[in-house]
Amino acid sequence: MSNRLFIFDTTLRDGEQVPGCQLNTVEKIQVAKALEGLGVDVIEAGFPISSPGDFNSVIEISKAVTWPTICALTRAVKKDIEVAAEALQYAKRKRIHTGIGTSDMHIKYKFNSNREEIIERAVEAVKYARRFVDDVEFYAEDAGRTDNEYLARVVEAVIKAGATVVNIPDTTGYCLPDEYGAKIRYLVEHVNNIDQAILSTHCHNDLGMATANTISGVLNGARQVEVTINGIGERAGNTSLEEVAMIFKSHKETKIETNINTQKIYPISRMVSSLMNMPVQPNKAIVGRNAFAHSSGIHQDGVLKNIQTYEIINPKDVGIDDNAIVLTARSGRAALKHRLSVLGVELSQEKLDEIYKEFLKLADRKKDINDDDILLLAGAQRSENRRIKMEYLQVTSGVGVRSVASLGLNISGEKFEAAASGNGPVDAAIKALKKIIDRQMTLKEFTIQAISKGSDDMGKVHMQVEYDNQMYYGFGANTDIIAASVEAYIDCINKFRM
Repeated sequence: MSNRLFIFDTTLRDGEQVPGCQLNTVEKIQVAKALEGLGVDVIEAGFPISSPGDFNSVIEISKAVTWPTICALTRAVKKDIEVAAEALQYAKRKRIHTGIGTSDMHIKYKFNSNREEIIERAVEAVKYARRFVDDVEFYAEDAGRTDNEYLARVVEAVIKAGATVVNIPDTTGYCLPDEYGAKIRYLVEHVNNIDQAILSTHCHNDLGMATANTISGVLNGARQVEVTINGIGERAGNTSLEEVAMIFKSHKETKIETNINTQKIYPISRMVSSLMNMPVQPNKAIVGRNAFAHSSGIHQDGVLKNIQTYEIINPKDVGIDDNAIVLTARSGRAALKHRLSVLGVELSQEKLDEIYKEFLKLADRKKDINDDDILLLAGAQRSENRRIKMEYLQVTSGVGVRSVASLGLNISGEKFEAAASGNGPVDAAIKALKKIIDRQMTLKEFTIQAISKGSDDMGKVHMQVEYDNQMYYGFGANTDIIAASVEAYIDCINKFRM
């Protein structure tokens, strides 16, 4: 068995299913190109039949990316497969990813079917997909809770039908690592034609075991892993690409090799976090803000004497450069352009000039500009054409006095103003906003995230607002956290169907 491990990235499909994290086609192309530079083997670009946006994204990513295989997801439905094949028409290397649920729970309650009929539908879907492409991957949804003997029958049947890759998803994140590894081992040992296809892992993190299950699967014979940047994904997320890559880079005794250029991990982590407005938890393995921080006196002493006492990974191996250029108000366009390029953002001269103006304004308010600040500036261009924009915000607050906010909005070119008092400056500002936007809307979630530890740093605000029985997600960033909060609320309102 080969020790080459194929990296299948599903950031743009499974990762993008996180509420509030949807990207437009231009942003998806930006991420896809960064994934190509990272060295991933397969990019799952979308679920074409699910929406015109997904269909178009698969087409445009296929045109933009050169060597990775472009994959499109389908159900075991002929129309799904036809639409996926059409979306993949420009891909240099193309794959259709089709499948069906195989656990007794899915068979009974989702499909109201039986085991034999499910095998027939699986075989039919694979054979139909092979009419359009030579590379077909089959997923046995909820394989984690599927009886191993029956799963082996399904796998053998779809390989015989033409599947080149068979995905064994732990869809609910239920398996224990030894259980999932044993499942892969069982298939390796009991599927007669297993040598004609690659087994793939696809593990979810509902119980915090996605990476552990994935590693166990690989050590027992899987040779493709389905992962996302920063481990993003539905519910508790997916297996993290960066964790799998660095585990095998650190544990050379496994002899498992990937094509990942690990020095590009940190920049793409920051890019995905910024574009999807999805914070990376500070203690996240590999890419978290605290991943290489040492506060314990004993740890600090050891690190100063020999870094390997407490660090098993060199920060530079994942793209964290201690000697990175620090940007300030004195930095020129060239320095800004270079840093954006390092972070995977390529801009026209016109866009660069616009961002540079905002960069100078921010640099006047902050001592140093970090990568997240730069990505936020680049991402801010996305809100340029929004219907509602904040013109000004003035807040008076203090201890023992009720906060008062005055707010000015530009709504489709028309100016509106309002003032309100509230229980704190953010409450006052949002009440002023609601006076202008007179709608029955309810704030359901409000999260503040500081990018780093400085008091002058940019603050990110994530909001969830309910309007007309629909949930909307908004994001704002500003050195003034009150302004960031109002911007996040406005971002929600701009998405309302009014």
